[in-house]
Amino acid sequence: MADEAKAKGNAAFSAGNFADAVTHFTEAINLAPTNHVLYSNRSAAHASLNNFSEALSDAQKTVELKPDWSKGYSRLGAAHMGLQNFGDAASAYRKGLEIDPSNEALKSGLSDAERAFLRTSRPRSAPEASPFGDSFGPEMWVRLANDPNTRGFLQQPDFVKMMQDLQKNPNNLNLYLKDQRVMQALGALLNLKFQTRSSDEDAEMPSAADSSSSTAGESKRPEPEPVPEPETDPVDAQEKEKKEIKAQAQKEKENGNAAYKKKDFETAIQHYSKAIDLDDEDISFLTNRAAVYLEMGKYEDCIKDCDKAVERGRELRSDFKMIARALTRKGTALVKTCKTSKDFDIAIEAFQKALTEHRNPDTLKKLNDAEKAKKDLEQQEYFDPQIADEEREKGNQFFKEQKYPEAVACYSEALKRNPKDPKSYSNRAACYTKLGAMPEGLKDAEKCIELDPTFSKGYTRKGAIQFFMKEYQKALETYQEGLKHDPQNQEFLDGIKRCVEQINKGSRGDLTPEELKERQAKGMQDPEIQNILTDPVMRQVLVDFQENPKSAQEHMKNPLVMDKIQKLINAGIVQVK
Repeated sequence: MADEAKAKGNAAFSAGNFADAVTHFTEAINLAPTNHVLYSNRSAAHASLNNFSEALSDAQKTVELKPDWSKGYSRLGAAHMGLQNFGDAASAYRKGLEIDPSNEALKSGLSDAERAFLRTSRPRSAPEASPFGDSFGPEMWVRLANDPNTRGFLQQPDFVKMMQDLQKNPNNLNLYLKDQRVMQALGALLNLKFQTRSSDEDAEMPSAADSSSSTAGESKRPEPEPVPEPETDPVDAQEKEKKEIKAQAQKEKENGNAAYKKKDFETAIQHYSKAIDLDDEDISFLTNRAAVYLEMGKYEDCIKDCDKAVERGRELRSDFKMIARALTRKGTALVKTCKTSKDFDIAIEAFQKALTEHRNPDTLKKLNDAEKAKKDLEQQEYFDPQIADEEREKGNQFFKEQKYPEAVACYSEALKRNPKDPKSYSNRAACYTKLGAMPEGLKDAEKCIELDPTFSKGYTRKGAIQFFMKEYQKALETYQEGLKHDPQNQEFLDGIKRCVEQINKGSRGDLTPEELKERQAKGMQDPEIQNILTDPVMRQVLVDFQENPKSAQEHMKNPLVMDKIQKLINAGIVQVK
């Protein structure tokens, strides 16, 4: 059955029907839950559907079951790549290559993961270097002092301040191009002639050669005057004002934080709004105000602030974590507004984008919660008892026609429409029994009893499956439990009779050696039998039955001990002669 379902899954995958492939592989896994290949195949199908979280779970199960299989690590790496966990993906591919060093798929995957990791982890690109950077080196002051046209500027503090700033960052040159002194200084440093406009006419900036001709009669150029070292750097008025405004904005933010802690949300909004007006280069003001709107239930306002924070943050090349915080907050607000399962899509997208900016555990949990809520809501939206009854009736008709796979499909659809219907579980259990899928049938029968402990069919289905699996003691207990709810049920009485006959057959020694060996092997797989055999007290009891008849008689007076002995007899472990 597992191989058949696997073959169907492979065919569906090859045809591009990935959702059907997932269904078939899931069916195969239910039949063979320790087959690592099935988890690997389902992981590939999930990845093809972009369900990377499910693909990751299956890939992890694959390598858990078969840690020395290189393809499992290929699946694991692909799932991590889909989730943009590029570091984890690279690690998975490396582990696979340790097992199979020549595997080209693993090599290619590792290369892709490493490139993606470098691309996402490197810092924001730095601005290009200024072409005039070398002109503002240590020799700048000497050259300006030697030039008669710029020598006088060195006595002017604001000019000195500008040139010191250009030494630190030549890219700031465009900030000072309107200052004719800077232009003259640049010409002196580059040995160029710039046209500068005086108050009433255009005059050519003299070069170093011109200045030397004007001093004819002097045998040599006078020694340059020393560069003045101002005692304190003059603070540019504009820069000072900017710092004061930023400090004021931070103060408003602190006041907003204090009001938020007191749950004085209106006051907090006012302070954050003032901070935003004063300084639009700090997106934390927007994300903080969004948090207040979220607490107030003003989800649209929260989402707008988050969008502004993301847009402005990208313009300013803000920290990835700040942008991720805004996207996470947006996703949280969107979840609050969801009314249908489709509404969750944009919230899930926001969380996924946040995780590409910064891998935060809280964001990942919110994503998982949103996906679960979407799935639950889809099930609620799909709920329709009337259609469930119609599908169950279709299944009943297929069952009568002995078309058991078709009947299973109808019962499964009925359960999707109404997962609380014990009848559909009971009927599907009967189909599974006909198909020889005993574990699935037993699971459905137990679910039927769980939903309605008084539903007799649940016990008859469970008891019949256990009897078919030759678990006669368990089947007997199931029928006896059913009799408590329906004492006159003939199916229970007949089932008990059949179980007792089989148990007594083993007790009398009427089993063939093959039958006895089979019953003992099955009994040894039963956890209850294993517990009895490993119990030190029971082990001594068994020894006494063989070697100490007097002690054995005392043990027989204890009903608990005799109950366990009877279970060992029923399992064929202990034989009565």
